[in-house]
Amino acid sequence: MIRVMYEPLRFDLLSLFPETLNGFTSESIIGRACEQGLINVQSLDLRNWAEGRHRVTDDRPFGGGAGMVLKPEPIFAAVEELRNPESKVLYMAPDGETLCREVCQELAEESHLILLSGHYEGIDQRVRDELVDREISVGDFVLTNGALAAATLIDSVSRFVPGVLGEEGSLSQDSFTGGRLSFPQYTRPADFRGMKVPEVLLSGDHGAIARWRDEQMVEKTRVRRPDLLN
Repeated sequence: MIRVMYEPLRFDLLSLFPETLNGFTSESIIGRACEQGLINVQSLDLRNWAEGRHRVTDDRPFGGGAGMVLKPEPIFAAVEELRNPESKVLYMAPDGETLCREVCQELAEESHLILLSGHYEGIDQRVRDELVDREISVGDFVLTNGALAAATLIDSVSRFVPGVLGEEGSLSQDSFTGGRLSFPQYTRPADFRGMKVPEVLLSGDHGAIARWRDEQMVEKTRVRRPDLLN
């Protein structure tokens, strides 16, 4: 068991569908990180801060149009209750800045992240103008449930919290480290249906293996993501 010598990074997700994260926070690496107190993830129902008997959280957009927009009142109430002077409020939005390794590293240095996940046609612009510190996109596509984007952020940011991965060397082999994609990985058997593992990986020559991996990273990046090499 890892002993925590500092406060865990706290994630508070505000969502209309908080159950989305239930399995995510109890399984595998993220589940262990929560158990060990390295991170603290809460998935909170935005309806808890809605007013009225029916706890309405959305309404039709002014000016007309399809879909519904999340109302400002419950979001303001929730954020104002949850945040402290160190908190950062993030809105998961397809038109936000792209989530990348550098952004993940920056966010891992924070102590408390409040995540707003949109649904339907998003959230009232006044929330974005007055409450949100950063808007984050996980890609050039739109999800029906913004909590899925928030889960992606929680996972990718948590990898940079000390102790979460166990083997810190894993980070140095990730894609995008040093602006390159990762090298191919192989395991036993060395020959599967005539498909053989490259001889260099079986040679025991660590220098040659390192050079081969470096060459593979450069070539894969050149073919698939040449923009990273510029």
